[in-house]
Amino acid sequence: MSLRLAALAALALMTTPAAAAPDWPPAPAPGAIRVATWNASLSRSGAGLAWKALAERHDQAEAIAAVIRAVRPDVLLVQELDHDPDGLALAALAELLADDGPDGAPGMDYAHRFTSPPNTGVPSGLDLNGDGRVGGPDDALGWGRFAGQYGMGALSRLPFEAAAARTFRRLPWSAMPGALLPRDVFGPEVADRLRLSSKSHWDLPVILPDGRRLHLLASHPTPPVFDGPEDRNGRRNHDEIRFWADYLSGEGWMVDDEGRRGALAQGASAVVLGDLNADPQDGDGRREGIRALLSHPRLQDPRPRSPGGAAAARAQGGPNDAHLGDPALDTADWRESGGPGNLRVDFVLPTRDLEVTGAGVFWPAPDDPRAALMAGGRRPLTSDHRLVWVDLR
Repeated sequence: MSLRLAALAALALMTTPAAAAPDWPPAPAPGAIRVATWNASLSRSGAGLAWKALAERHDQAEAIAAVIRAVRPDVLLVQELDHDPDGLALAALAELLADDGPDGAPGMDYAHRFTSPPNTGVPSGLDLNGDGRVGGPDDALGWGRFAGQYGMGALSRLPFEAAAARTFRRLPWSAMPGALLPRDVFGPEVADRLRLSSKSHWDLPVILPDGRRLHLLASHPTPPVFDGPEDRNGRRNHDEIRFWADYLSGEGWMVDDEGRRGALAQGASAVVLGDLNADPQDGDGRREGIRALLSHPRLQDPRPRSPGGAAAARAQGGPNDAHLGDPALDTADWRESGGPGNLRVDFVLPTRDLEVTGAGVFWPAPDDPRAALMAGGRRPLTSDHRLVWVDLR
């Protein structure tokens, strides 16, 4: 009930003519397209429940739509949207966004959609957690209570070249040269059956208005925590991020799910995007992985900022007070008591051949009525992550 009241209050405030800040976020510069990523926390505890929440337009779904309509990305990667074989949840989100918002924001036509199964919840047939039993989320190929939990989906105003899309869901972790796979924990037979991606890695080309291709390099690596001294998740997070560094460098070891070997062509335009679950300066994890990606010679880091991130870090205190990173760059609002505080873990990183004309994180200032869409501690109205966008030309 409290969540519903918060939703109604936030959406009602947004309908007040003088309440919103219409000059933020600014529109993209002429000729630029807006590419965004958001871990929207739309996952549920059972198969089909995310689709149900979107189709029935629950409060969280309406609030998420309000944020997306405010930012108006041309291309959007959504994480933690449970995958279903028919793409019903992604279609329901697109249908919701097509309607005008209660604040008067016009609807958005995302005519092009892409989704593909993740590893989450898929039984491995192995006792990965060593409890003597086979089955359950800890023994899945990627942690999940059911197949498809914490999936990904992409929405776009521009067409995808779906026939050229590459997915690397089945790629063995052991295929990576120098992988940090903890073989001493699992043993060689088990280790060779583990997959690199906790969800998946996608190379999804978007056809730009001038006919060129922009490759969306999308993933959602596992959090580098919730494991033991073997650091299985920390190692996997590092290597899931390292995959993109190798892919951009032209390393030829990776084989996609269709059996095609090789990396991204040199000279191809691309954007690495997603919730990478790694902060280059703070929090847990093996930070050398994300640092190597951010400093990759083919990439640029626009360092998107928000009006509200620094204010939230000051107000919440705790571990935020000891962080080294600029809080204006934060993209996740995690708990202070027993948690890491606010971190920068969501990224949109374009190749250097693209001109960046704008960038931002949707974390409104405290006096913006839309800040209510981000409020709620561990049960926020929308998500504990923030939408991140970059404008490219």
